[in-house]
Amino acid sequence: MSDPQAVRDCWTRLGLIGLIDIHTHFLPPQVMAKVRAQFDSAGPLIGRPWPLHYRDTDDALVETLRSFGIERFSALSYAHRPDMADWLNDWAADFAARVPEALVCGTFFPEESAAAYVEARLDTVEVFKIHVQVGNFSVTDPLLDTTWGLVAEAGTPVVLHAGSGPVPAAYTGPGPVAELLARHPRLRLVIAHMGAPEYVEFLELAETSERVHLDTTMAFTDFFSEMGGVFPVDLLPRLSDLGLAGKVLLGSDFPNIPYPYLHQLESLERLGLGDDWLRAVCHDNAAGLLH
Repeated sequence: MSDPQAVRDCWTRLGLIGLIDIHTHFLPPQVMAKVRAQFDSAGPLIGRPWPLHYRDTDDALVETLRSFGIERFSALSYAHRPDMADWLNDWAADFAARVPEALVCGTFFPEESAAAYVEARLDTVEVFKIHVQVGNFSVTDPLLDTTWGLVAEAGTPVVLHAGSGPVPAAYTGPGPVAELLARHPRLRLVIAHMGAPEYVEFLELAETSERVHLDTTMAFTDFFSEMGGVFPVDLLPRLSDLGLAGKVLLGSDFPNIPYPYLHQLESLERLGLGDDWLRAVCHDNAAGLLH
């Protein structure tokens, strides 16, 4: 059975019209080339190779997602230095303009101009992305306080990679995120990778904070479990409740994954949380979040 047909069979069996993937990456070509080079050489950093399963042009990768029946997907980018974020935002806006299924995505970085360029895009950006590990900054950086306030007031979701997986960094972990939420409790956050490996702490944040969600990106897959730790079995009932409450969303990290897209879906199904949970996680929760 072909990979596209197997993916389609997964959501067809659930009675869905397709999938919504909140966590995929499309980047300017020169940036994507550097990202791929980083994954190609990541073995010494993470302790094992990371062979990319999908490596092609943007057009070909979009067609791959279409063949899977992905109804909406993101083009998440993230800055690692000043004067980069809004250039990425321009590229992402152009990408979404030519790819109807693509969400309009944005990012920001702790710099004096952040509030101005974010405010200028609040009417159009559907999802922001922040990567604490790559950006090497704290979410509580004072340069971002006004920006977080604007995003919180707008209610725009932010996919936030703040967990310490696959490699911990100076500002990763749940502590700074909890402090950020204390300052801006109306922030609508989507914690990437289920917050791995700090699964317990980030799950508790999702339970206790009205607007905090989790995405499934790479979590529960064999590759990620071997590298970042297995999701604790005793948390599954709470994960079930969160998914049925609209707070767990499908994410994949496509195309930068070391296995077929189907494996993420199979990994969710084998959790044994039921078809209602799968329908919510694979489509309905993101549809509600994105209106």
